[in-house]
Amino acid sequence: MSVQPLTASQLAAVEALVRAAHIDAIPVDEARASAFLHKARIKIADIVNAQHAENRFDLGYGACHDVGEALLTTYGYRTRQGAGQHVAVGRFLAAVIDVPPGSIAAGRYERLRRIRNNQDYRAQPVSESEAEMAAECADHLLASAVSKGLA
Repeated sequence: MSVQPLTASQLAAVEALVRAAHIDAIPVDEARASAFLHKARIKIADIVNAQHAENRFDLGYGACHDVGEALLTTYGYRTRQGAGQHVAVGRFLAAVIDVPPGSIAAGRYERLRRIRNNQDYRAQPVSESEAEMAAECADHLLASAVSKGLA
């Protein structure tokens, strides 16, 4: 896999995440990155089959998270164990995806994460527009990862 290297500003943002103890440097793992991208593609493909907004949202958010995990491992990082892993994925996405429409999707990841938390821990319903936003973000993040050389 020939991946586009991080720019100086992207690398600085990623190094700030390491210093803040949100992520750790690890060896690059192309097989793991490919597995996460495969998972993201499966979830995105199934969004159209889900009958309920909550399920479409779950698939879209899960695909966004999987793309984040793929990018992390592609560049040689992982989230720290424990609370805050999903937050760290979102911060990493925002650091390394800086071209629209992917950067817009990366910026919306935190909102999606909060919606997921409200759904999972407070039994809040998910609207059709929130499900649509999750699906759109998943598409844009996957396209951004592919444009960086992830296969």
